[in-house]
Amino acid sequence: MTDILKKTKMSLINYFAVSIILFLPYVLSANENTDCLECHEETESERAVGYDENLALSIHQDFNCIDCHADLDGIELPHDEQLEIVDCGICHEDAAKTYVAHGRELVEECVDIPCCVECHGKHDILPSTDKRSLTNPLNLPKTCGNCHEDIDLTERHEILYGKAVEVYQSSVHGRASMGGIYFAATCNDCHSTGGTAHRILGPGDPESAINHFNIPKTCGKCHKAIEQDFWEGIHGKLVKRGETDAPICTDCHGEHGIISPSDPKSRVSPARVAEATCSPCHESARLNEKYGTPTRRLESWVDSYHGLKSKAGDMTVANCASCHGAHRILPHTDSTSAIYSDNLISTCGECHKGISAEMALTPIHSDPGISQTPIANIVRQIYIILIIVTIGLMVIHWLIDLRREIKKVRQKPQMTRMNLNEVWQHYLLMISFIVLVLTGFSLRFSEAYWVQLLFGWEGGFELRGIIHRIAAVIMMISTVWHLLYLFTPRGRQFFKDMIPNRTDWNNVIHLVRYNIGLKDDKPRFGRFMYVEKIEYWALIWGTIVMIVTGLMLWLDNLAILWVPKGFLDVMLVIHYYEAWLATLAILIWHMYSTIFNPGIYPMNPAWIDGKMPVEMYKHEHPDDPAIKDMEKGE
Repeated sequence: MTDILKKTKMSLINYFAVSIILFLPYVLSANENTDCLECHEETESERAVGYDENLALSIHQDFNCIDCHADLDGIELPHDEQLEIVDCGICHEDAAKTYVAHGRELVEECVDIPCCVECHGKHDILPSTDKRSLTNPLNLPKTCGNCHEDIDLTERHEILYGKAVEVYQSSVHGRASMGGIYFAATCNDCHSTGGTAHRILGPGDPESAINHFNIPKTCGKCHKAIEQDFWEGIHGKLVKRGETDAPICTDCHGEHGIISPSDPKSRVSPARVAEATCSPCHESARLNEKYGTPTRRLESWVDSYHGLKSKAGDMTVANCASCHGAHRILPHTDSTSAIYSDNLISTCGECHKGISAEMALTPIHSDPGISQTPIANIVRQIYIILIIVTIGLMVIHWLIDLRREIKKVRQKPQMTRMNLNEVWQHYLLMISFIVLVLTGFSLRFSEAYWVQLLFGWEGGFELRGIIHRIAAVIMMISTVWHLLYLFTPRGRQFFKDMIPNRTDWNNVIHLVRYNIGLKDDKPRFGRFMYVEKIEYWALIWGTIVMIVTGLMLWLDNLAILWVPKGFLDVMLVIHYYEAWLATLAILIWHMYSTIFNPGIYPMNPAWIDGKMPVEMYKHEHPDDPAIKDMEKGE
């Protein structure tokens, strides 16, 4: 018995000794929190301002330092400045396994992928239900924005939405979330996949919550009834079929910047839904051809009663969604569609109480502004004929009358205002200018009715460019002709008489005072009044500008060798707006002084053959020496 006790005692001693030998290194080297706090203890002032090392606020407040910083376990203190990255996956194994990719990048292959602390914090990690937590709905946009508002990072990874968070905060979801409505959608609600915020995949991933075919389900997490309507509608059926061009929620409502339909800026507001949302698809020639849908839907609606009222600002008048539905949109052949023939009375009756079946069946999308009713088309044809005959007779009557009035003007005693040389200069300038205006603005306003009438046929626009350049060459020829003319004796006198002087300025003041009733007599003008001098020098300046800019645009392949592309853009702007300036100046300034001035009407005929009535000339240029010479000769 004694031997047994001795042996047992020795075994216990040996066991205890071995245990001490095995665990002594850990006991001697283990670093307790008290050891860490000798250096890391925070002050009361730091805690008061929310010191980010405040472990006392953290959900991990009962942890030991080495529970997370395992690399510090058993080392001699103080430790190195640079510590190993904490492996949160030791405890959060499921989250670590899930978080293997973020967006389009694998976590282990991209240094820009956010790690745990960038989203959850370090020592002050709080549950997402806490308003101070970085992952709380109130703070989540800012947390995600740390990366997604970084322009350098978004450009480096070709993330197109460089201001996604900023746009989100102005959206209906962002304003609701920032206002404390915690069930309003935030970043995680739309971008997380599989019910976990750690699995955020790029839109190209078939499993991503923001993949084209999954977006209706993602939005349906909050908008369940709308999602159901969408899947039952034609758009949802096409999405299920795998059609990538079928519209989904974001195509109509937007992505990060979704705003309420009651906001006039919203793409689905009553005032904008037709043009901003529905027409991009339903006016697409490719989609109309692919799906066999009718064309000109927008045009026919805009010119209808409903469209015109909408343009006038009526927010209650019917729009696309009013008749077709907003989400459960079905073709007219579907018996459950709002526009099925048997359902039109109910659909139209929402606005037009007591509407008859005949009125409900009246086509909305017919020729712009015109009904397809047979009798209405007959009346339409009658009116077109009536308009052509009536206005045509008015034009003929006016032309006959104008011809007679011009003939009366030409029968009066005439004097030479321009010689044959000057008349032909004017003809070349006039014709080339008119052609340049028509062909030039045809390029800018190619959809206008008058442009379609002139060049809306196959090859028409190629010819337009050729005609424009020919007219430009003619104008340059007329410019050279005029320059040579200025070296002739008559040309030198012409140029001398066109130089502005002090008398012109006095005449401007005199005429203004006369026109407002401060003077009883008009100023007396010489050979050229100040109006003609202004026109001449404006013509010189405008011609130089148009020739220089026009040549650079015409010969752009050569010009780009000498000037930067931006310079050609400036030339294009100058060419376009100088054309507007010249055209308006001719229509307003020149047309008044040569046609619509009561003392001139119906016109100054000098442009025809250089001659004008003596009486008219004396009235316009009483101080011209030519008048005095004529009177002496008489």
